[in-house]
Amino acid sequence: MSELVCLELSILLWYAHVFTQGAFAGGALGLPYLSGPRDVQREPKGQLFPRATRALRNYVENLAPFVAVDLGLIATHHTGGLGATIWIVARIVYLPLYLSGVSYLRTLCWLASLVGLGMMLARLAGM
Repeated sequence: MSELVCLELSILLWYAHVFTQGAFAGGALGLPYLSGPRDVQREPKGQLFPRATRALRNYVENLAPFVAVDLGLIATHHTGGLGATIWIVARIVYLPLYLSGVSYLRTLCWLASLVGLGMMLARLAGM
């Protein structure tokens, strides 16, 4: 997969994270609370909304470095490596694993995404 395709998929995956969190928000917090000013923090019901929230936070934290390195590869014409593909595939698999509560495999996916990012950085550095 090209770096540009992976960049496009990363934005679609961001949407998937946001919509997943939103889909679980109603049942966890209630529509009246979500429609209001949310001045008071409410404890959500169930586990899926908090998991979706944590998964989204983790994705956003990892998305910024990916976008920076990916754009660097595209701008410098150092494309063609497997790092971006590894990153996006690992991140796609990460979300359902996190929502399902799968611990160790989820962590391996996160580590795989870091390896992919490292491969991209090495390629950008000309290694």
